[in-house]
Amino acid sequence: MELLLLVPSVLCIITLVAAVLRRRRASDGQQPIIEICDPVIARRALMDNADALCNRPLNLFPVALVSGRRRRHSDNITSVPYGPRWRALRCTLNAAILHPSRLGHMEPLRLEAMDSLVADLRARCCRGGGESEIVVVRDILNAAVFPMVARTCFGSGVDDGHVRAMRDLLQDFVLAVDGAKDFAGSKTAKLLHWRRWRRFLAFRGRQAELFLPLINARRRDRHLIRPSGGGLTPYVDLLLDVRVPDDDDDAALRPLTDDELVSLLSEFLGAGPGTMVSSMEWTLAHLVLQPEVQTNVRREVDAVEGALSETRVRQMSYLRAVVMESLRLHPPIPILLRDVPDQAGAAAVGCPATVLPPEGARAHFNLGEIGRDKNSWTDPDVFRPERFLAGGEGEGVGLVPGPKEIKMMPFGAGRRACPGGGLATMHVRSFVAALVREFEWAPPRSSGGGVDLTEVDGFFKVMKTPLRAAVTLRRQRG
Repeated sequence: MELLLLVPSVLCIITLVAAVLRRRRASDGQQPIIEICDPVIARRALMDNADALCNRPLNLFPVALVSGRRRRHSDNITSVPYGPRWRALRCTLNAAILHPSRLGHMEPLRLEAMDSLVADLRARCCRGGGESEIVVVRDILNAAVFPMVARTCFGSGVDDGHVRAMRDLLQDFVLAVDGAKDFAGSKTAKLLHWRRWRRFLAFRGRQAELFLPLINARRRDRHLIRPSGGGLTPYVDLLLDVRVPDDDDDAALRPLTDDELVSLLSEFLGAGPGTMVSSMEWTLAHLVLQPEVQTNVRREVDAVEGALSETRVRQMSYLRAVVMESLRLHPPIPILLRDVPDQAGAAAVGCPATVLPPEGARAHFNLGEIGRDKNSWTDPDVFRPERFLAGGEGEGVGLVPGPKEIKMMPFGAGRRACPGGGLATMHVRSFVAALVREFEWAPPRSSGGGVDLTEVDGFFKVMKTPLRAAVTLRRQRG
């Protein structure tokens, strides 16, 4: 009898708990998403109404790595609100690292990385007796690109052990972010996936443990090891010098906190290599699929004698067209995020203000769909580099669109377009030139001549099946 009386009470408690969890899920959940695939709306929102859409959502990741009072001290350039602090950080990165005038200072690192990659592939081919060597393209590119970016970040003195540790940590982090959506929906999901949730939250501590000793070493010794002759100053040195507005008094300036330094360095080391490797892999995939395009690139590259300097690579118009076409079809960042906080933002993206909830919404600009818009391109799903040559429909189209129209925006558009697009694309063109000059690229015989171009949109737009290619050393080059 007592048991029968207890059952309704238990059911009542369960119902109340479920209602509380539902309310918490509603308050903790993400804002509603407005999907945008129309380049006309994108231009209107990002160009004409830049003031209304100048911030990204507060939480870029499915689960926040840092919350509470530390949240503001963990912003990077991607997430910091538009304003004085963003301008200070952006100007530091752009003027000292990403500005075109700095490309020459990066040339030694870039040439060293290219030579290392070519030497590794040569050795593999020679071990195979000159026959084709099957390689996983993504792996060999990561091994070559990440050290170059790490040394841009921390200086040439950072040892190989630290470079490998940083590469492994950042690659694991990107995979964890892509999988975090499984436990981001509610507290119940976090309980069900608690082990993965705890591992995800631990990344912040692991990044700090790895980066802070390197930061402190640069803080202590950087005045003794400044580059001579106007060489490239490591990014961490610039961050140690920068001053941002104080939290409580915008007129006062302060140095960056350790949390901010870790976030900014993680952003630099995560976004740079991932963007370049994604773009290179997609470009090589199309060269494997279309041997005639590969031949055209090789003919242009073979006409150049000596090292593949920035000046020489810039003169290769067909190579540029190939990389631009690859970026149009497969932008490295699949989605551009913007916060839609009010009626002005809602109107800019074509959303009636009456359906905008009090907490605002998120605008997702689908960069892949915008680059394949049928009103902007003929046969938009076809890989056709010639469209970017003189007289083609893509002539004059750049990496970052101008104010009049958007036909593609692989690195975003407007005030918060990615500042590293030009540098990343120069690296992509240089690496592809070196690889095509030294080797022939073909699909493995076991694949039946096919390459899977299925896309996966995660942190970056990547190939669902990593590209495997048969690499053969060109005998005529000795």
